[in-house]
Amino acid sequence: MKSSFLFFLAIFLLLECTKEPTPAPADWQIVSDNVQFKEEGDVLRLKSGRFSYEIPASRLPFRRAILLNASLVGFFTELGIEEKIIGISSPEYIFSHKIQRLIHQGKIKSVGNEQKYDVEKIIALKPDAIFTNYVASFGNTYDLLKKNGIEIVFLDEYLEEDPLAKSKYLLVFGKLLGRERESASRFSEIQNSYNALKTLAQKSETRPLVLANEMYGNQWFLPGGKTNLARFISDANGQYINSENGEVIAVPMSFEEVFAKSQKAEYWVNVGNHRSKKELLQINPNYAKLKAYNEGKMYTVAGREDRKANDFFESGVVRADLVLKDYIRIFHPELLPDYNLTYLKELK
Repeated sequence: MKSSFLFFLAIFLLLECTKEPTPAPADWQIVSDNVQFKEEGDVLRLKSGRFSYEIPASRLPFRRAILLNASLVGFFTELGIEEKIIGISSPEYIFSHKIQRLIHQGKIKSVGNEQKYDVEKIIALKPDAIFTNYVASFGNTYDLLKKNGIEIVFLDEYLEEDPLAKSKYLLVFGKLLGRERESASRFSEIQNSYNALKTLAQKSETRPLVLANEMYGNQWFLPGGKTNLARFISDANGQYINSENGEVIAVPMSFEEVFAKSQKAEYWVNVGNHRSKKELLQINPNYAKLKAYNEGKMYTVAGREDRKANDFFESGVVRADLVLKDYIRIFHPELLPDYNLTYLKELK
């Protein structure tokens, strides 16, 4: 399914695209080690990974944007600026009901999918900017669009280790799209909510052992101990089975290696978007050997799905506080007895 593909793609890209942090001078607005921006005269300077931009203030704010990744949609919905989107790729995988309504009204056009973008349509739409994750195989497409005067802004939020760093990308979109005040306010609310939830989680005296993700083919891409997911589990006062690992990327392991690490795991989270434990077992019978499968509790990321769309990969990218709240409710239900899960769903 699409969400499983996106989940695997993000993990796989982590293996290939990890970059060293780039220090920035004090006058830059620091979003993360990967992203910074500042105003310099009549130019907005933006650094995003290995890409640097100098955008004339006269071109801002952007009013007509095209999005090529569902993971960036959540920033627009969080700021209430869906009307600035004029084109989107793979629209059938977008969860936002408002954006789907705009698509059906013809106000947002489909511009292809992750296999092939409709370059002619993109050029004809005359966007002020295109926002996308960088994918090396689309290098020629990016070059062609740039030659037609289109600004392509690469924002690889999936590389962030800190959950709140992803949320902080709101400041970038606020700056580029004329919503600075709103973006600062929303990020502050999310940050305060996240930190309050993290403090709440520490009140529990128990720290359950947690297994994560699943196998693809003959490898289990187990997140390293410094990854985004490892941070979520730690902040929710759980013990991640790979916490001692110092990697900031997913580590490919065999089933036997994960089995050895997870013998005492009480919870198994982010188990794709499967419908039942039986379905999962049909994919890989070895799962029946795991204690977490037989005696523990298992959770998928299928809490908010609508046909092919999954909001975990959309608004969940921005709402780090709600994702953390889900993990706390799972590991320490006594702390949030009246809360119903948002993005995660128990697999039975």
